[in-house]
Amino acid sequence: MSNFSQGSIFTGADIASLQAALDEAFGYRGDVTIHTKDGRRIEGYIFDIRSGKSLDDSFVRILTGTSDERVVIRYGEIESLEFSGRDTAAGKSWENWIRKYAQKKSAGEAASIESDAGE
Repeated sequence: MSNFSQGSIFTGADIASLQAALDEAFGYRGDVTIHTKDGRRIEGYIFDIRSGKSLDDSFVRILTGTSDERVVIRYGEIESLEFSGRDTAAGKSWENWIRKYAQKKSAGEAASIESDAGE
């Protein structure tokens, strides 16, 4: 279970907390916004995390939504991390699918093994 959802903001100073938030962001299937200490605001999808021994040799790579540019951001540059976009997989767990399937079947509706489009 994630500690972060759309709208959550991480602003921590220690590397362990930052690493935990970035790990969550890596598994988050939506856009995040990284605010850097020098005032930049980078919004996109985190597709790679490299953890080193220090803040300077650890970084994330983010695919920006506006230009498909791949941006490298070192951990030491990060001021805050915001889970800004909708997690496109939220509520799509196996358990939720089974529950919806059983509800349709018990209501006499057509239920198939195909996933629902757009859910």
